[in-house]
Amino acid sequence: MSQPSVLITGGAGFIGSTLAERLLNEGHRVTILDNFDPYYDRSRKESNLRPLLEHPSLTFIEGDIRRTEDLDRLTEPFDVIVHLAAKAGVRPSIQDPISYQEANVAGTQNMLELARRLGTKQFVFASSSSVYGVNPRVPWSESDQDLMPISPYASTKISGELLGHVYSHLYGIRFIAVRPFTVYGPKQRPDLAIRKFAELLRDGKPIPLFGDGSTRRDYTFVGDIVDGIVRAMTYDKTMYEVINLGNSNTVVLLDLVKYLGEAMGVEPQIEWLPEQPGDVPQTWADTSKGERLLGWKAKTSIQEGLGHFVKWFDETYVPAGAAR
Repeated sequence: MSQPSVLITGGAGFIGSTLAERLLNEGHRVTILDNFDPYYDRSRKESNLRPLLEHPSLTFIEGDIRRTEDLDRLTEPFDVIVHLAAKAGVRPSIQDPISYQEANVAGTQNMLELARRLGTKQFVFASSSSVYGVNPRVPWSESDQDLMPISPYASTKISGELLGHVYSHLYGIRFIAVRPFTVYGPKQRPDLAIRKFAELLRDGKPIPLFGDGSTRRDYTFVGDIVDGIVRAMTYDKTMYEVINLGNSNTVVLLDLVKYLGEAMGVEPQIEWLPEQPGDVPQTWADTSKGERLLGWKAKTSIQEGLGHFVKWFDETYVPAGAAR
């Protein structure tokens, strides 16, 4: 029996490279498509890829999901497409909504067309918890249709989910959208809060907190997210599902800073700033559907996950101004 073949878009990124490593270790044939989007430094993604490139079951293609000529280079069939590639970030999407629409909506449609062309019947799509927006009914459930997105980024993720429903209905592609909640862990993107906070703490600088520090997030360890994605890759009971992947245990921002400081052995200093547009006051996942359909539940506590993150961070961090 041949190894299952998987295409991962955005596979050089934080979640994508962690997923690729696991799949390669489990015997899958993996193709990564990534365009090294300049949202953050290319060298960080190259370092994510470096340990994987020598693996005999990995194929890497530098290409862009917005460019059909790049996708035309993909001619071999895949058992599963895991579509993680997207322009990331809530606040930047407010400044540049058109490019987010092009990458996250048109790009997703291009990937669904690729799945149709290649005959791929399993498509896992990385949506986002940001689709819930300012919905006051928590914990957030997938059955709640009253979504209240407050950023262009969030709206593009809803569009991707709906495109998936169309292609599932018309072309028999099983489409599983996962909504990750505030992912953190080793290889975390430099724009995300925990990574930024850690760099400031190591450099002895204050941490800027927007608002009063009372916002709450459902922080979910990357290993748990990857486990949910792997389970979604083999789900076969229905043709279309949207599934939360969260820790279902919210953490107040000030407590997060305290836990991170404890893990790093540093006393945090705080710089208070006004609230930012596009930020939601809380995220909180109802994970009962993932437990029921995928047999999935997050296992990593925030303190344990921060310990894993800090270990990786201290092994790889280069202080500002130092040579890489």
